[in-house]
Amino acid sequence: MGIETLSEGTREKLMQVSVATLATALFKRGLRNQVIQDVRPVAPKGRNMVGSAFTLRYMPAREDRNQLDGFRNPDHPQRKAIEICPPGAVLVMDSRKDARAASAGDILITRLMVRGGAGVVTDGGFRDAAVIGELDIPAYHNRPSSPTNLTLHEAIDIDVPIGCGDVAVFPGDIVVGDADSVIVIPAHLADEVADEAVEMTAYEDFVAEQVKAGATIIGLYPATKDENLEKFAAWRKERGR
Repeated sequence: MGIETLSEGTREKLMQVSVATLATALFKRGLRNQVIQDVRPVAPKGRNMVGSAFTLRYMPAREDRNQLDGFRNPDHPQRKAIEICPPGAVLVMDSRKDARAASAGDILITRLMVRGGAGVVTDGGFRDAAVIGELDIPAYHNRPSSPTNLTLHEAIDIDVPIGCGDVAVFPGDIVVGDADSVIVIPAHLADEVADEAVEMTAYEDFVAEQVKAGATIIGLYPATKDENLEKFAAWRKERGR
């Protein structure tokens, strides 16, 4: 299916906004279920993860098919996904919301990072999670997991629609992760959602400053009083926002 083109301008905007703000922008468009459930950063990176989705799907393992010598196969889907995930993309793995066996470990994630991957997400777990947390690449999972994926999962397909943490993920969807969680934005909405999220973030920053100074949220958040919009306009002009 390939990876959709994410403009550099949209990428930069998405690097500056929170998953919570993006969730609200998508909710306004009728999309209620875009935050991947039960995943969190392996370790905070101090920046957002942004990239187009490249997908890997696991299915339940069957003992006659999943032995350690399977990793000798150069076309093993897990290994192949690491080697062909496009630079700038986020590898998103459907691990059936099962963290009892690892979706990947530190060596594979290091290889993904060196190849230019923008991040990695699984609704399962990572082995060697402490080491992955020290890498520069943003990584999100449910929890640490030590057994090899072969014990419970078979990597079966690459670059296909998947479910990850109860969210539909299509190749080319835009994936954004922050210090809390991960959200999936349909590619055709990415530009407009990024624009709106930047605007929302500016207002939220203004509101936070006002509330810390003692202002009531009534009429301020949401903005239902013209006087607050006037204050906001002056605030933006002063700060170049």
